[in-house]
Amino acid sequence: MPFSSLGLADNLARAVAAQGYTAPTPIQAKTIPLVLAGRDLLASAQTGTGKTAAFTLPLLQRLQTSVPAHGASRLQPVRALVLTPTRELAAQVTESARRYGRHASIRSTVLVGGVSLKPQCDALRRGVDLLIATPGRLLDHVSQRHVDLSHVEILVLDEADRMLDMGFIPAIRRILALLPRQRQNLLFSATLPDTIRQLATELLRDPVTVDVAPRNATADLVRQQVHPVDHARKSELLAHLLHTGEPGQTLVFTRTKHGADRLTRQLERAGLRAAALHGNKSQSARTRALDDFKQGHVRVLVATDIAARGLDIAQLPLVVNYELPHVPEDYVHRIGRTGRAGRDGLALSLVCEDEAPRLHAIQRLLGRALPSAVVDGFAPSRTLRSTPVATPGSARAQTPASHPRGSANANAARPAGDRTIRTPRTPAAPTRRNPTRPRSHSPVSHLAKSGGPT
Repeated sequence: MPFSSLGLADNLARAVAAQGYTAPTPIQAKTIPLVLAGRDLLASAQTGTGKTAAFTLPLLQRLQTSVPAHGASRLQPVRALVLTPTRELAAQVTESARRYGRHASIRSTVLVGGVSLKPQCDALRRGVDLLIATPGRLLDHVSQRHVDLSHVEILVLDEADRMLDMGFIPAIRRILALLPRQRQNLLFSATLPDTIRQLATELLRDPVTVDVAPRNATADLVRQQVHPVDHARKSELLAHLLHTGEPGQTLVFTRTKHGADRLTRQLERAGLRAAALHGNKSQSARTRALDDFKQGHVRVLVATDIAARGLDIAQLPLVVNYELPHVPEDYVHRIGRTGRAGRDGLALSLVCEDEAPRLHAIQRLLGRALPSAVVDGFAPSRTLRSTPVATPGSARAQTPASHPRGSANANAARPAGDRTIRTPRTPAAPTRRNPTRPRSHSPVSHLAKSGGPT
């Protein structure tokens, strides 16, 4: 199915073809006609399947075909607003809008924190049709009367699940109060937990729901592997895997900012070029680290969950969970950085005994157990406890008493501020011991294929 069959204008279809894409992804094929028809939308798809282009392309077309309204304000009113949870995701959406809008007369700009207000103010004064922003920086400009949101025709909430996790809902409600009641609303999310569906009922009007993958599913092209290891030997094991595996860039996730900095130093001492990416870094430092990683100057990028949301790195073969996330849904987002746009990927998780409850919560979310193998020479001093996992079509597994049914360990594992890598011991869920025999480690391998638009 060509993009032109979805109703896209010739200039937009030309821009898509110039990027080498010939056919839409499933999320694009289903959402683009609905957005062009003016429908409110609740859309979800696996990370890396082209959600950004799914709303950027029809949004640009609606802007170029509609007549802008002019209010009494001294400012040129914004006509479309895209809210994202992180600076990196805002930059990705902005780049997508400029790439696909190269033949359209649509003015766009991005408002994010960590940089000077003045260039952003200058862009707003010149007039903006499409505004991409993080909630906090947008409210900074609103408080100083730099931006007029009273004529917004289309609102997009991108990565809405992460916005909820990061506590942006109060800020979003303040922004919604500044928008006209009559507008089109698009809510995009990698996962659709019940909190997102509740937000959708408040925000959307007679919406169409598009869900092209099962809830909280991981990409089929991502091979997942757990490596049990003692906490004290994690950095040593990671360096071993990177030195002995096939060469290629690697994105490593830690739970804390201090942990990311510490691991980066350890990898550098092991002879690996590494850089850290987290919220305590200035915007210029974050941009430099990401650019160095994309250009191959840095082999390993060590990042926290918040900073890594929105990273779109072509042909990233390997993602490593150095520490399992507090929230099980974040595992889906993490490993979605690889296996994007039709390419194969590998996701490794280095799991110590203290993280057994987190591993079980992730497996329960996915509905299946993850394959586990001990790397030769790195056998843990104690075997990870094994707990039955409910799988599709089977009876629901008994939920551990320490994690009430339905909570998915969310309350017990919620972040409690910035910590170092060494965290307090998490009480293990009361389960029966079922030791499994360690299996030998198979070499890391990376495959790559061509893919569709993002």
